[in-house]
Amino acid sequence: MLASLGTMPELARQLSGLGGCTRPIRLDGHRTEYAVDTTTGEIGRAVHHLDSATLPAGQLLVRCNNRRATRCQACAETYRRDTYHLITAGLRGGKGTSDQVATHPRVFATFTAPSFGPVHNRPSSRRPCRCGARHAEDDSTLSTPLNPDTYDYEAAVLWNAHAGALWRRFSIYLRREIAKRAGLTQRTFRDHARISFAKVAEYQKRGAVHFHSVIRIDGPEGGDTSPPAWATAELLTDAIEAAANITQVNGPEIDGRTHTFVFGRQLDVRTIQSADFDNGQELTERAVAAYIAKYATKGAETATGTLDRPLKFLAELAQARITDHARRMIRVAWTLGARPELAELRLRAWAHMLGFRGHFSTKSRRYSTTLGALRDARAEWRRAQVGPAIDTDPDSTLVLSHWVFAGTGLSRGEAWLSASLEPAPGTEGEPTHA
Repeated sequence: MLASLGTMPELARQLSGLGGCTRPIRLDGHRTEYAVDTTTGEIGRAVHHLDSATLPAGQLLVRCNNRRATRCQACAETYRRDTYHLITAGLRGGKGTSDQVATHPRVFATFTAPSFGPVHNRPSSRRPCRCGARHAEDDSTLSTPLNPDTYDYEAAVLWNAHAGALWRRFSIYLRREIAKRAGLTQRTFRDHARISFAKVAEYQKRGAVHFHSVIRIDGPEGGDTSPPAWATAELLTDAIEAAANITQVNGPEIDGRTHTFVFGRQLDVRTIQSADFDNGQELTERAVAAYIAKYATKGAETATGTLDRPLKFLAELAQARITDHARRMIRVAWTLGARPELAELRLRAWAHMLGFRGHFSTKSRRYSTTLGALRDARAEWRRAQVGPAIDTDPDSTLVLSHWVFAGTGLSRGEAWLSASLEPAPGTEGEPTHA
């Protein structure tokens, strides 16, 4: 049908611009650019007009940009590559970040959640689990509670909900601990050094969030300035351990029980080296960036076997193909979400995420470039490949547009055609060496 109407090539070009996205957002509307006389302010002729009705698909198709690999592999891969470049820029320089950062003290730190009850594990090849069994690596019971009836699901859900606040408190204490070791006051510390970081959140199989982070000491103006002589990876490591041990967030009181949240005892801090691996002993920039980027596209559904979308009604759980452990955590989050004193946590909206509502990847302002800047650069490059740039100077161009949401996804025919296409140049993300 499409071929007979002569729209197949045009539709193929429109679909290839999605870069393989399988769940694009469909928009109805129009966009018109008018020339403006900069002297008189008079609006002149239309220099460019786009109407969704004239497009081959009948609508404007925009990439979903979902970071979840379970929702859209293509967009998740672009997000992973962007995260890789963001982390790498903060370790080696580039993309607007000074190459000097490669000489600054930096570590790779992992912060875990505390225990909420004993779980099935593999302590060693010689010792069995506390349940008496020797679990295989792919055993689905690993990291699930030994006794679900006594496992502290309430604390587990609330810890996830407060994990972001715990990290923010830690970042404050870290600056204090570094200043203390440098013999500085908190006020004068900013005149000597600055802490930069980038982190991602990862779900452990038991459903608790933990953080992987690159933490760096810069000079007072960030990566463009050298850190003071006292700034070393050893000092940074010592300060991180001290700050993590004292970080605490007071939580709500529920039925007479007061909750307090801290990091788990398993804290891993390792210096990042610039050299290649030396018999597996050194942690390289490339390895760190690849490791963090890998987890940027994975949510609770990957590790814990929960949902990858919000719930509208708790009754939806009856038809959901999820693990019993995830089901219990979701039910607890949903129940706690009904309490007025916990309204600000929005636990029902984030029940599918087991209570965690923070961003999966965050960074301090001066760590490196931003995901937005990387997306803008890719879009600019893509426009340059299509044709000559259109002057959209706000002083000489007036843009009027109106778009309304019309749905998501591809029709069966569009999906078939899209699967057979190569992504248009610049839509598949930048190459990576991860």
